[in-house]
Amino acid sequence: MLLRQLEYLVALARERHFARAAAACHVSQPSLSAAIRKLEHELDVPIVQRGRRYEGLTPEGERVLLWANRILAECDALRQDLSTMRGSLSGVLRVGAIPTALTVAPLLTTPFCQRHPHARITLESLPSTEITRRLAEFELDIAMTYVDGDEPGRLVIPLYQERYLLLTPNDGKFADRDSLRWAEAATVPLCLLSRQMRNRRILDETFASVGATVVPAIETDTVSALYAHVASRQWSSVISHAWLHMFGVPQGMRVVRLDDPPRSPRIGLVVAGHDPESMLARALVDIARDVDVRGVLDGVLARHL
Repeated sequence: MLLRQLEYLVALARERHFARAAAACHVSQPSLSAAIRKLEHELDVPIVQRGRRYEGLTPEGERVLLWANRILAECDALRQDLSTMRGSLSGVLRVGAIPTALTVAPLLTTPFCQRHPHARITLESLPSTEITRRLAEFELDIAMTYVDGDEPGRLVIPLYQERYLLLTPNDGKFADRDSLRWAEAATVPLCLLSRQMRNRRILDETFASVGATVVPAIETDTVSALYAHVASRQWSSVISHAWLHMFGVPQGMRVVRLDDPPRSPRIGLVVAGHDPESMLARALVDIARDVDVRGVLDGVLARHL
């Protein structure tokens, strides 16, 4: 059994398409298919449900996939351990981040790359539920996500608490206010993130706690699309103060502080507690302890208020 066969299986499970998996592995589709058939023969179990197209993995295939991720993670840990003996970390750090925290990621990834020039980072935008699964199955080394719940068996490094603002046109209904109640914010035309996103669910829960319901005119699943719409000055939005770090305040708009919600969600780094420990993930944790993320974001907020 070769590591390359396991890499092909992981790629196929991720892409759910033979041709795309082959392209991701920089091999021909027949080569990838032959390698997986050989793996099935060596393990004496069916791994892929075969039809006219990819139809998923068999129960045995799902178990093989879990071990493949574990084995490949062990190999990555070995390479990272050896690289520290050479005095310079190398390898690829796999980071997952909820979309609403992506604007903060450069505060950590930039100094990481400066400190470890031979290492690389892949940063994926993922929902919090997918982050939890991928950490458990060795598909991510570290994540930037909500850390309000218990995280048994995991290392958690808090970074900041989300603080909410109404981003509204300069000539809007509440543009002359210094602060605003949530029930008042619910009365303006809104553009918000989609309901499947945890940020939106948090906002809905906060509005509901004051007896308000919001029906936004526009919903989107990216912060950049939200900003693109509110920049037209036709809508307002409830934003996290962390977004100001990247997007600021569009021309012709301003931000108004919202009353503190009953619960202020925390964003932090989460490292899976299983072995092997990723040296690269540990290195990013060290960066996070050196960088005052909370202070940087509070400074940005103060400038805009």
